[in-house]
Amino acid sequence: MWTRVVAVTGELGVAAALVRMSHLVQHVFADVSRDHGLPPQQLQVLCLLIAGPVGMTELGRQLHLERSSVTGLVDRVEKRHLVTRVSDPGDRRAYLVELTEEGRQLAHVGHGEVTARLESMTTGLERDDRARLASVMTLILAEHGLS
Repeated sequence: MWTRVVAVTGELGVAAALVRMSHLVQHVFADVSRDHGLPPQQLQVLCLLIAGPVGMTELGRQLHLERSSVTGLVDRVEKRHLVTRVSDPGDRRAYLVELTEEGRQLAHVGHGEVTARLESMTTGLERDDRARLASVMTLILAEHGLS
């Protein structure tokens, strides 16, 4: 399958392919978030919190945002009653951000829609190629602490 794709489209270098794939994922997040009346970054916050509460510093690291930007972003999502700040039991001076019930529902719906749209983009690939693609991307993410 891969050879046919390359022959039809012309081969992209790794960097160009990764950049284009990043843009494609961003477009999917934008489309899904727009469908739910949210900016993409707010949906990303909700998706990151599905696994449980996260500290502000970790949220900033995962979103690649400065501390003041994270604070503003969390403020905006909190005003929509989708997240709340709770005391960090490990550090009395810090707060964790967690989903409210409304936020949890929206996070699961939004995450499911993003996942379904991205999965559908690979349906033309053979099963082994899909598995290989997922494996290679997982290795790259792990090498950069994003697994």
